[in-house]
Amino acid sequence: MSGKWLELLKEIAPSVRQVLAINHSETVTGAGYLRALEGAGSATGVKLIAAQVRDAAEIEQAIATMARQSNGGLIMLPSALAQVNREMITKVTAQHRLPAVYPFRYFVATGGLMSYGVDTVDVFLRSASYIDRVLKGEKPAALAVQQPTKFELTINLKTAKALGLTVPPTLLARADEVIE
Repeated sequence: MSGKWLELLKEIAPSVRQVLAINHSETVTGAGYLRALEGAGSATGVKLIAAQVRDAAEIEQAIATMARQSNGGLIMLPSALAQVNREMITKVTAQHRLPAVYPFRYFVATGGLMSYGVDTVDVFLRSASYIDRVLKGEKPAALAVQQPTKFELTINLKTAKALGLTVPPTLLARADEVIE
């Protein structure tokens, strides 16, 4: 997933040479995302700057610091902290004119540039069948672990225009949703 975020960011903003990856320090999965981003960054010549944050103020400070760099971009790693502060994050990122990729569609709905992530509706619908099976007597330990199978790409054209970005037609064609 991390490599895909970086690939999409480079596709919509080819001038990006360094990327700030913001991770909530208490989110366990962040380390895996960051390792994958470092590998993808090395392969594409993009410098990764990881910011471990604990609260909204640290998120805002990390974005402001990145904005002082040239050719920067942002990847917001998934966390409860990011979800709760999504409006502030997209607002501050837009104010600093940073192209950004987010893990969920609702960031784009609040003004973010682009998201690529798990289709949460699909995940919830599939989990309902597991709950049904458990309620009918199957042992949870006997059920196979399911991986997400459906992912969605959302692009906000208004935000792209405000950032002076031209969205490549090939990227638009792959988008599941385009917000105008």
